Amino acid sequence: MAVSVTLPALGESVTEGTVTRWLKAEGERVEADEPLLEVSTDKVDTEIPAPASGVLSSIKVAEDETVEVGAELAVIDDGSGAPAEAPAQAEAPAAAEAPAPEPQPEPQPQAAPAPAQAREAPAQPAQAQAEAPQQAAPSGGAAEGTDVVLPALGESVTEGTVTRWLKSVGEEVEADEPLLEVSTDKVDTEIPAPASGTLLEILVGEDETAEVGAKLAVIGAAGAAPAQAPAPAQPEPQAAQAPAQPEPQAQPEPQAEAPAPAPAPEPQAAPAPAQAQPQAAPAPAQQAPAAQAPAPAQASGGEGAYVTPLVRKLAAENDVDLSTVKGTGVGGRIRKQDVVSAARQAAAAREQAAQAPAQAAPAGRGPAKAEPSPLRGQTVPMTRIRKVIAENMMKALHSQAQLSSVVEVDVTRIMRLRARAKEDFLAREGVKLSPMPFFVKAAAEALKAHPSINAKINDDGTVTYHDVENIGIAVDSEKGLMVPVIKGAGDLNLAGIAKKTAELAGKVRTGKLSPDDMSGGTFTISNTGSRGALFDTIIVNYPQVAELGIGATVRRPVVVDHPELGETIAIRDMVYLTLSYDHQLVDGADAARYLTDVKARLEAGEFEGELGL
Repeated sequence: MAVSVTLPALGESVTEGTVTRWLKAEGERVEADEPLLEVSTDKVDTEIPAPASGVLSSIKVAEDETVEVGAELAVIDDGSGAPAEAPAQAEAPAAAEAPAPEPQPEPQPQAAPAPAQAREAPAQPAQAQAEAPQQAAPSGGAAEGTDVVLPALGESVTEGTVTRWLKSVGEEVEADEPLLEVSTDKVDTEIPAPASGTLLEILVGEDETAEVGAKLAVIGAAGAAPAQAPAPAQPEPQAAQAPAQPEPQAQPEPQAEAPAPAPAPEPQAAPAPAQAQPQAAPAPAQQAPAAQAPAPAQASGGEGAYVTPLVRKLAAENDVDLSTVKGTGVGGRIRKQDVVSAARQAAAAREQAAQAPAQAAPAGRGPAKAEPSPLRGQTVPMTRIRKVIAENMMKALHSQAQLSSVVEVDVTRIMRLRARAKEDFLAREGVKLSPMPFFVKAAAEALKAHPSINAKINDDGTVTYHDVENIGIAVDSEKGLMVPVIKGAGDLNLAGIAKKTAELAGKVRTGKLSPDDMSGGTFTISNTGSRGALFDTIIVNYPQVAELGIGATVRRPVVVDHPELGETIAIRDMVYLTLSYDHQLVDGADAARYLTDVKARLEAGEFEGELGL
């Protein structure tokens, strides 16, 4: 008996899909629930499993072709070779004897529409199969097991967007194993599997948004069949109830031959044997599947990693070599985000390569010409995290009266202390000693004496002066601006700040930041000088009322008042500190007093006790 493979429902608003790759060739043996082909939609790339075991006798939709939900994609013969076709040939004489009850007038009119129904039969089971997953997904009745729900991801987080599924339907998962990635307006995080077993059903696709507590997927017992498997089994009981239906289901080609056998019910006996002969064609294909198997493999594209047509187009537009891109999708698939990220990295690499020769060029030679970015002239969608950053920046500017004050600080003593202590510090604490902990320490100490800098304006017009110094550190990452928070920084020594800074930086690089790592900040420090900027008019991290910017440390001649030499010119390490603040609460004098205290602490450089010097 032939089983139709149809395009199932792949989301509430998805009406069509593009076949991107056939994983099996005509004539090959397939098992029930084994991945048969890959389909790409405007929301997700997914695999379509085989609805039954058997031989792939016919492929109806070629790669890169687009069809609607419910359309027939292929036909699987659940027999193996000639024995599977024997029943069809045995039924042919029965069909030829069917006109025997012609003396009865009424059965003949009922038999007349049978051929028309037979021709439409392949389409009707396809729709029935497509509707079955639609009914199963919302109700959850098709898959019974442990529900995977979107957990609370922060105090003010009410929803999240599924950015990537790390497992696909039918795969085995272990308890606490990362199952999917979710993006919120504060952080990107992984959701672990609540139990071990088989992923039976995915209810929220990639790039779809769900509220906290919403059901995302279902995990069943190990080895359980996915939710889509029972749907295609519906034609089998129908075939058992009505033996006449196996004939139209076994006729994948009558749709193309429909105009020829149009006359009357009697020719139905003739098409039956004729259709049995085309079905015999897959039998030789089973004997030599290797000859046909390379065809789909060659059509899939030949670049090491598999990509959808949409991603191929985006890569071509941005001059991205897909062979060099590492996919972050399920099974290493390359997604749109990977191509955009690769284009940005390539642009950044070209800029650095252009700047390096310029810095190393001898006197008299001009700087090397910078190469144009591959993003020039392109229109690409903003990433979710960039949209969140944009919304927060606009909210901060529209909600606060912001301005900035700048002071110049001599950090020569800090640099000398660091040079003396960094080797012993690394051996003793296990982390490198950078200049950053000195700035964090000085800023946190000064916050205790200037409560208006470490405060928040509430919606009801009241002001909350925080009794803890939770300092956020603005970090530039591939995904965008991240601000992990050092909790209780005012109570930590240099070693504690250095360790916590290294820990949070490592989480940023590996994408392991949790919502707790990003929440609770009362003040923010942004090291804009890490990229060479002398100073920056930074935007305050709302709803905080102030943010400190650290510029680049530059060695240059300055006038110093030496106790023995008097005023003299010396080479010193100089840095600009910028304080941006909300003028609704913080006055210019408040900002100046705070900056002056931070400046005095750094220039004194009295950190020997904490460094063991």
